[in-house]
Amino acid sequence: MPLFSQDITDFWRTLFADGDVLHDDDAFLLAVNPALEEDESVTVLEMPAGKILAAVAPSLADKAGLDRSRCPSGLVFHQKLDEVGISLHSADYLFYFGEPERAELALESGDAARQLSQRDEAVFSTFQAAASDQDLDDAFVELDHWAVFGSFQQDRLVSAASAYPWQAYGWSDARLADIGVLTLPEFRGLGHARKAVRTLARYIYEQGYHPQYRCQTDNAASVALARAAGLTLLGKWRLISPDSVT
Repeated sequence: MPLFSQDITDFWRTLFADGDVLHDDDAFLLAVNPALEEDESVTVLEMPAGKILAAVAPSLADKAGLDRSRCPSGLVFHQKLDEVGISLHSADYLFYFGEPERAELALESGDAARQLSQRDEAVFSTFQAAASDQDLDDAFVELDHWAVFGSFQQDRLVSAASAYPWQAYGWSDARLADIGVLTLPEFRGLGHARKAVRTLARYIYEQGYHPQYRCQTDNAASVALARAAGLTLLGKWRLISPDSVT
């Protein structure tokens, strides 16, 4: 992962390099990692070039019969999980800024989104009321998040991006901050979301965190926004589903 900062590279490498690596070739890596939390006890990252990285907690590796001789490919790995009732969440794409794009972002000046606070509660409420329930749920943009930035058309808030650090939710020690973004339908395609995301990302870096952009793989508009904002795809990420029989 040479494009990304050492922090990002180390965080994802640790998940798959720590513990006992049972298999590693050009197409598939499987590691048994005792440090995985319950909600990440099966973690899969498919890289853009196609290699699949998988990490599994020891108890689930035993249950699925995963060992050095019987799991030579990603296909076999998924078959063994299915056989014992272990399912995975739908995949998310993970995007980050590469180091060259981060440097460019730091030097950016000119038109920027404005940071929002509780003083903008009325403006933000009007903005939310104009969005559909589905868009609100998908975006998860809230005024009380750790950082919120908005793009305005005249005096109307038309796009907002917010972030929350993983550490605040106890998910990880990694200094990652998830970004969500919501733009009202009639103002999409005008650059508002890109402006909000880039301004928020610059703020996240200034606070000592790394911006992380996640979206479902079938959300073409969100994928397009990530790329337009200068983010680069790390991979396709899946975690164990709570519906699994463990």
